[in-house]
Amino acid sequence: MLVAENITKKFSGVTALDNVCLELHAGKVNAIIGENGAGKSTLMKILSGVYPDYDGRILYKKEPVRFKNTRQAQMAGISIIHQELNLIPYLSITENIFLGREITTVWGTLDKKKMRVKTLELLNKLKLRLDPDTSISSLKVGEQQVVEIAKALLTNADVIIMDEPTSAISEKEVGVLFEIITQLRKDNKVIVYISHKLDELFKIADRYIVLRDGKSIESGDLNGITPDGLIQRMVGREIKNIRRRNSVTSNETILAVEHLSLKHPFNKTDEQIKNISFKLGKGEILGVFGLMGAGRTELLETIFGLHAKRATGNISIGGEQQNIQSPADAIRAGMALVPEDRKKNGLVLCLDVKINICLTTLQDLQSLGLLSSKKESTLSKKYISDLGIKTSSEKQLAQRLSGGNQQKIVLAKWLATKPKLLMLDEPTRGIDVHAKNEIYKLILRLSEEGLGIILVSSELPEILAVSDRVLVMAEGSIRAEFPIGEATEDNILTAAIPKTI
Repeated sequence: MLVAENITKKFSGVTALDNVCLELHAGKVNAIIGENGAGKSTLMKILSGVYPDYDGRILYKKEPVRFKNTRQAQMAGISIIHQELNLIPYLSITENIFLGREITTVWGTLDKKKMRVKTLELLNKLKLRLDPDTSISSLKVGEQQVVEIAKALLTNADVIIMDEPTSAISEKEVGVLFEIITQLRKDNKVIVYISHKLDELFKIADRYIVLRDGKSIESGDLNGITPDGLIQRMVGREIKNIRRRNSVTSNETILAVEHLSLKHPFNKTDEQIKNISFKLGKGEILGVFGLMGAGRTELLETIFGLHAKRATGNISIGGEQQNIQSPADAIRAGMALVPEDRKKNGLVLCLDVKINICLTTLQDLQSLGLLSSKKESTLSKKYISDLGIKTSSEKQLAQRLSGGNQQKIVLAKWLATKPKLLMLDEPTRGIDVHAKNEIYKLILRLSEEGLGIILVSSELPEILAVSDRVLVMAEGSIRAEFPIGEATEDNILTAAIPKTI
């Protein structure tokens, strides 16, 4: 249905795509794979009209096309679910879904009732129990991802591009999405599926297309290809999965949390986290697993002082009780939090690598009351080297780097504060298998240096790969705790399922 021929795209002289060719088949799930920076998202933005300026040509339904903007692409029947959420925070779910394609009455006014009803149908189809009038800003990242999917399903598109559609949604929602994809395949639609989760690709995809360093490498039928074979095609070399070798148990407690609770911001009779108590040892990696809405992110944010007015309970660092009323208090106590959404809460994308790394330690980088450019450069270069951040220089803009390298900048920013406790919320979301292994190596190295680490992840293999101990959350409470030797996917998932389901 769609053919790309010799697509080349450059940004400021840097070649992002170099003579890329591919075919997208109707009635098939076409998986596009490659490392971060391979050019996948850039290619999809060309196909969907985001980037109208490129060399090469596109044949759509056997006719040459060149979309000037996304609206033209949508009108032609090409829809995209972006990896980077493309929603207006202070509009409602309904307003976001119908933005630019509003339903009007015969008098030319907005038919709000019709749009609301249609939104409710889409949300029910995706099993997202939310009021269509809910503001996007009040939704979690995973819920926003489902709204993005609903936006794409609104149009009766022939080509649906899904760029990391499951990066922030729960296993239950993934199952619903796969049911929808199966139906779309039966309807002879073209599904373009981009994901770093190889297990998903082998469940849902029919064909694979490999991009590497901006070039098309290989394509074909996924049947008969092994995961290891696919990885080798992606990276051009063999990747060995990182595993925790020896579980750490420490007599020295870095963090002690006692009876921590967090009131709901709107419903004062409800609690988002409920009476949570646990300890973390020096050099220990504590994995925290739970389905969406379990309270994992709220737990880390509460420990870090983001919700002090609604929180109760006691927090101790190194045996000393802390009065954490703000993130500044948490940082002074030796805490660091790498947030779930690195682009929104972890980075200033329009600033360079150096400034982003130095943001947390400005007081230490002064000379005579003024920021020292030399000290900033020395610090940023140290972490660029230590963490293997791939950048042309410390002056490159953060937004120009791949997801894995952006995540390393966020880690560098916090490691510069010399923390005792590092909290990681979905640290490998949206990054490729090689970049994940680099992050795992770093986590294990920091653990060996004595850092206490809490790792929140939706990916069970990730939890099982690096943790010493696993806490399982559901409905704001800790439902189970397993030493890593007793933790399995089955018993973790069983504990994670809310009793109300």
